[in-house]
Amino acid sequence: MLLPVRQATMTSRAFVLAFGANFLHGLALFAYLHLPGLLHRMGADELTIGILVGTMAAAAIAMRPALGWLMDRHGRHVVVRLGSLLHVVVCLSYLLVEHIGVGLYAIRIAHGIAEAMLFTALFTIAADVVPVSRRTEGIALFGISGLLPMSLGGLLGDLVLARADYAELFVVCLAAAALGAACGWGLPDSRPPLETDAPPPPSFLSTVAQPRLRPLWLVGFGFALAVASYFTFFKTFVEHTGIGSMGLFFTVYSLAAILLRLVLGWVPDRIGPRRALGPALLSMVIGLVVLAGAGSELAVAVSGLLCGLGHAFVFPILSSMVVTRAEARERGAALAMFTALFDLGLLVGSPLLGAVLERSSYPIMFTTAAGLVVACALGFGGWDRRVSPAG
Repeated sequence: MLLPVRQATMTSRAFVLAFGANFLHGLALFAYLHLPGLLHRMGADELTIGILVGTMAAAAIAMRPALGWLMDRHGRHVVVRLGSLLHVVVCLSYLLVEHIGVGLYAIRIAHGIAEAMLFTALFTIAADVVPVSRRTEGIALFGISGLLPMSLGGLLGDLVLARADYAELFVVCLAAAALGAACGWGLPDSRPPLETDAPPPPSFLSTVAQPRLRPLWLVGFGFALAVASYFTFFKTFVEHTGIGSMGLFFTVYSLAAILLRLVLGWVPDRIGPRRALGPALLSMVIGLVVLAGAGSELAVAVSGLLCGLGHAFVFPILSSMVVTRAEARERGAALAMFTALFDLGLLVGSPLLGAVLERSSYPIMFTTAAGLVVACALGFGGWDRRVSPAG
């Protein structure tokens, strides 16, 4: 029997614990944005780096159908606990890496599974417990727990690597993951209560194939490609050009997103999520174009600002639309698919953009990413109005 979780405020115990767990696990995760620097030291080229990033993403994608089943039938808290334990083991394993080989690929696979379990379950818990009338705003505020680590992870890596080496950075990641596991262990089951005679949740494929959800997968994938471009290659961009730093870009990026959510997080719920989506996507596209032509730290900061402002709204808007269009009994599967889009963006985008980069330049690679976002957004606009005129 499911116990209902009260949807009243955004300061419930479940929301606060999930926020803390997501922040701490995210801090560990985003510190690994510096990993391409170590891989370069070990002799990896851009394509190999893209494949290693894609390996983690492929494992995360493969895990999603099982996650949807686990969350909808056995509870979100079960997935959080298992994912937390695996994340701690993974962070410990990076300390053993000495060269690029089978062991590193195995660690990347395990890392992808842990990331999928935590990211999916924690965001599903947030969607379960925020007030329905303020769902987009609630998810946006919860998302701050992921944006703060994006900033701090880059800065943390800069500080540690300026004074020590990657081994010390991985120890810090291990500590953050362990603290995140402690927060997540106390989370309750937040599944919406179901009627006793309600049918069981449909299969994962049946859920994600619903016509009203399909356009969201397309635009979400475009958003994921944009994120993949700088998550995967900004570190090597800095090393290659000497312009900016990880800390500068991701600090401006995350602070811009956090401030916009805190001050104007209510806007999408007020004017309608679909109406707010277009300007947010446009901001990300312009940010990528600015990064493509960046020749100074100021340009890098402006790019981070624009991409961060776009991210601030795109993610919670799409999350809210997924939750609204899916039935409560299939919410876990729908959100598992939505979060999988970001891994799909890394899986497809990292090797693809890495290949573009090897054959051209950073400006062309970032411009290509911007073009892909535009194509997905245009496809979404026409498709979504046909299958869901009301939004």
